Amino acid sequence: MRVFNHANLSLQQLAAIADELRDRQNLNDVMRWALDDETGAFLRGVVSDVVVQDEFSHDVVIPFRDNLVLVFDTT
Repeated sequence: MRVFNHANLSLQQLAAIADELRDRQNLNDVMRWALDDETGAFLRGVVSDVVVQDEFSHDVVIPFRDNLVLVFDTT
């Protein structure tokens, strides 16, 4: 999974997030990760928005720790 730094995070912060996302290959993996997380990084069970780009592509917005949101582009 490619991680883009639109929040001007430090290289260490970005690397930590990229490491957590390393094994996530699809939206199902992401949702299982978010729902099973016990660290408090996620608001349990919350997907704040799904933005429909077209009939095949969606952006899924999930609140994350430290006032960040993760946006997953799904096709």
